[in-house]
Amino acid sequence: MRLFGKTTIDFMSKRRMWYALSGTIILIGMISLAIKGLDYGIDFLGGTEIIVRFDNPVQIGDVRDAMTKIGLNKPEIKSFGSDRDILVRTTEQATGTTFGYKIRQGLDASFPNNSHIVTKEDKVGPKVGAELRRDAFWAVFWSLVAICIYVAFRFKWIYGVGAVVALFHDVLVTLGLVSILDGFTPNFNLEINQNMIAAFLTLVGLSVNDTVVIFDRIRENQKIFKTMGLFELINKSLNETLSRTIITSGTIFIVTIVLFSLGGEVLRGFSFVLTIGIITGTYSSIYVASAVVLEWANRAKKQAKLID
Repeated sequence: MRLFGKTTIDFMSKRRMWYALSGTIILIGMISLAIKGLDYGIDFLGGTEIIVRFDNPVQIGDVRDAMTKIGLNKPEIKSFGSDRDILVRTTEQATGTTFGYKIRQGLDASFPNNSHIVTKEDKVGPKVGAELRRDAFWAVFWSLVAICIYVAFRFKWIYGVGAVVALFHDVLVTLGLVSILDGFTPNFNLEINQNMIAAFLTLVGLSVNDTVVIFDRIRENQKIFKTMGLFELINKSLNETLSRTIITSGTIFIVTIVLFSLGGEVLRGFSFVLTIGIITGTYSSIYVASAVVLEWANRAKKQAKLID
């Protein structure tokens, strides 16, 4: 099935413009990461986290005052999906139901006319949180290494480099947007937890799948059009796989949008990463992975002329 007819879009001639766009987005994201940082969930921080649901909307400031009265040490308090759901997070440790009981006591005293229940309570030790952070980093790192080796063996090593550069691009752009947009509105929370790490790993797999399809078509066309230059060959291959790329990425995009809209607060971070990742993954397969291969070939050709 082809979504479009035969297209002749000159993708590669515009690659430097897209380099600038990618560089700008990544730079802004890195500045946000350096200044604002990321909102780590209890999975990675260690400590205690509870979610309290009130019958009526409450103000964050009033809840903070209530926590101060019971001596809670610098808690993080924010809305969790609605003005009635409040998340309270602290690095303090407690055993059993001690912490939840202490929170309920403080809220009972400060909000006697607004009933509430604890809908969720999580506890993670500091050692476990540190181990999870380390394991998450290595999971992403080794997945990139494995993909580079796989693509290098299946095609050529420069194709593996192009695929991994594209994957780094996708992860950096998405991570930067997570940092920029987290807390953009009081109810829009994008904390880094195990669900979001799973989304990043899924993003890596989806992105490289599209890249491999394009590389495979380039390899096939190299055997058929042996006299065609690499610039024209890559453009031809990208146009031939364009319908497949749009259909595959488009169907996944629709699912992630629905999941983001209707999945609730728990799945918001997961669906956000996949939604942005599908866009960046499709884009990077064309303007990053394929462009890296072309740039390397052009550089090798120039060096060969200098030697001659």
